[in-house]
Amino acid sequence: MIKSSKYFSLIFTLILLISCESESFNVPGKTTLISPENVQTCETGISISDTQSEVTFSWSESEYTDYYDLNIINLNSNLVIWSSKNKLTSDKVVLVKGQPYSWKVNTRNSEVSDITSSETWKFYLGGLGVINYAPYPAALLSPNNSSTVERNSNGEITFKWEGSDPDVGDNLLYTLYIDTIDGKQTPSALHTNLSVETIDVALDAGNTFYWRIKTFDGKKSGDFPRKGRTRRFNNRVKGTGRIG
Repeated sequence: MIKSSKYFSLIFTLILLISCESESFNVPGKTTLISPENVQTCETGISISDTQSEVTFSWSESEYTDYYDLNIINLNSNLVIWSSKNKLTSDKVVLVKGQPYSWKVNTRNSEVSDITSSETWKFYLGGLGVINYAPYPAALLSPNNSSTVERNSNGEITFKWEGSDPDVGDNLLYTLYIDTIDGKQTPSALHTNLSVETIDVALDAGNTFYWRIKTFDGKKSGDFPRKGRTRRFNNRVKGTGRIG
C-alpha cells in the first residue's frame, strides 16, 4: 500500500506539472485607427470656441482586449496632452485649434502585462483663417537617440528622417542641424535647403553629437518642438573627420 501511494503521488505531480506548462495567455490584438485620418489636411471637429474644437477619435475593436489607451501628442510641444483608458472604441477630446497632433491607441488586458500599440497617425486641427499649414515636425529615424554609431569607410555617418505636410502638393525642404552642444547651432550651408531625406556627413570621432531637422514648405516652416525632437548619439570610432 505504501508503494502504491508513492506511485500515485508521482503520477499526480507529473500531471500537475504538464497542466501548468500547457497554460497560455493571450496577448491583446492590434487595433486599426479610423478617425481622424492620417495626415489629415484640415480636421475641424466641432468648434466650441474661437480657440478650441471637440474632436472624435475612433478605432476598431481588437482581440483579447479589455481596454484601450488613447494617447495624443501636440507635435509643437512634443508633450502628451491626453491619455485615457477606454472600454469603448471611441473618445471625444477638446483640443486647441491650429496645432499639429499625433495619436495612437495601446491595447491591454488583465491576463498579461504586454501592451500592443497601433500605428501612429498625424493630423492638423484647423484654425480660424488658416490657408496654408506648416509642415509636421520631421520624424528622426537614424541615428537613434542615445546610440553609439560607427562611421562608414569614408568616415561618414548616415542621417535619415521622414517629413510630411497636411497641404497636398507642397514641396518640402529640410535643414539639418548637427553639433556637439545642443543641436541648435548655426547649420552648415551644405545642410540647408535639402530636398532629400537622407544624407551622409563626415564627423570627428570620439564625440557626442546632437541633431535635429527643420522642415520648410516654401511658405511656413515646421518649427522645432519646445521639448524633445533632438537626438543625441556617440561617435566613438577612432580617426579624424569634420562636419562637412
